Amino acid sequence: MAYRTDTRQVLSALAFGLLALAQGVMPAQAQTSPSALNLAMVGEPPSLDPMQATTDLVGTIMQHVYEPLYTFDAKWNVVPMLADGMPRYSADGKVVTITLRKGVKLHSGRVLDAEDVIVSLKRWIKEAPRGKAVGKEIVDLKSTAPLTVELTLRNPYAPLLAQLALPSGMAAIMAKEAVQIPLRDFVGTGPYKFKERRTDQFVVLTRFDGYTARKEPANGYGGKREAFVDELRFIPVPTPNTRVEGAMSGQFHFADLLPIDALARLEKAGGRASAVITPAFGFPYLVFNTREGINANKGVRQAIQTAIGPGEMMAAGFGDTRFFTAEANHFPLGSPYYSAAGADSYNQRDPVKAKALAEAAGYKGETIRILTSRQYDFHYNMAVVMAEQLKRAGIKAELTVVDWATLVQRRNDSAAWDIYVTHSGLLPEPMLSPPQLGDGAPGWWNTPGKQAALLEFNHTPVPAKRAPIWGKVQQLVYDEVPYIDIGKFNSLSAKSTKLENYQPALWPFFWNVKLKN
Repeated sequence: MAYRTDTRQVLSALAFGLLALAQGVMPAQAQTSPSALNLAMVGEPPSLDPMQATTDLVGTIMQHVYEPLYTFDAKWNVVPMLADGMPRYSADGKVVTITLRKGVKLHSGRVLDAEDVIVSLKRWIKEAPRGKAVGKEIVDLKSTAPLTVELTLRNPYAPLLAQLALPSGMAAIMAKEAVQIPLRDFVGTGPYKFKERRTDQFVVLTRFDGYTARKEPANGYGGKREAFVDELRFIPVPTPNTRVEGAMSGQFHFADLLPIDALARLEKAGGRASAVITPAFGFPYLVFNTREGINANKGVRQAIQTAIGPGEMMAAGFGDTRFFTAEANHFPLGSPYYSAAGADSYNQRDPVKAKALAEAAGYKGETIRILTSRQYDFHYNMAVVMAEQLKRAGIKAELTVVDWATLVQRRNDSAAWDIYVTHSGLLPEPMLSPPQLGDGAPGWWNTPGKQAALLEFNHTPVPAKRAPIWGKVQQLVYDEVPYIDIGKFNSLSAKSTKLENYQPALWPFFWNVKLKN
């Protein structure tokens, strides 16, 4: 473990100097692109394939290159992006017709057509966890005119448009000639196009001068997108404090997901940087390996749920109570999906009861391997507290601390872990997050109870009728424990005071922003 920590520190020190490195290896660019942004991300993206990689980091970067048919406005309403308008539905809700905007240019210079959409969606259905779940609902997918796409569903499917709109595991629309596995050419329609990637150094995107913007005013991810900045440089900076220092020194124009204790420092940064607080950002959660190992035993998972105290974990992760709440309901009060179902199983922190449950389930002292990363400091801090809570219940716990890119790869190996720590955005459609509600995501939760509950939930198209069904799903999560929702949090990032018109967002975006001279 000491060797890994030292290695991360060395890499972080290198990352801190990446601006100078980038300027050194691209001197002509530094002269011709004075409006380049240096954006400090939490680590190296595991991939640039927005379908195969469901991590927020990949979605954040590649949403500038690729666009979906639909997206979200500032109030999380689904609005059209590459689609010309909202879809038309048949009387029975099973045939969905989508008309595309005219004259949308791909980065190759060719105009987007329905075949690009068909090929892209078929790839999404094959490669993306959410796409696979949606694919099970689709009977037929075809183009009926050069700018018309038709989806035929087995049954009305309520989450369809929200699934098509999500930046994470994106239903990205690509040039059909560039659709490969793996992707080699990143040809989309976005306001920026891919230029270069250097592993552990940067991903560089440049402005697409042929971009075809929507005409509506900018609104969240929707509406008009304009690339005022010539170049975006996404720089992996794994150590949180290095991101803080880089923002305060003016090295980074934006630094993502900072420790909450950096707020006071940012407030005294001397005018170079300011704090960005994104309210209702998301929820941290624990994913259980239900396929293999000791946590394939539901009784052991229930014992762990009884042993841990999410309130104490959230305090360790965020410290300042202005940044977190510990509550059993997966959706906040005011949401149509607010429910108290299963609340008696939340935040029990009862080591005696947990030990009895573990023994009754056949637990014999096996080590629970907790996979986590320091790049999200709150993940690691919560994991440390959880390990101690488990030990008090007689459950042996061991932390495996790796960089985030390694965690994302390792979680696909069911032999390598028992619990991993992650987080997700707090989104309005339950089927968007966490991905464990879909099919095939790490954790591999797949029981008759899940299939029955979600079948009813997803095939009920009327929102008012879906809400009480969600309570059944939430109760099932507490009963079967495929994951544990720890609480809710606001996030802290930082931006340069020279950066204008940045809008706090779950997946930070840098179209429509400007730099002061």
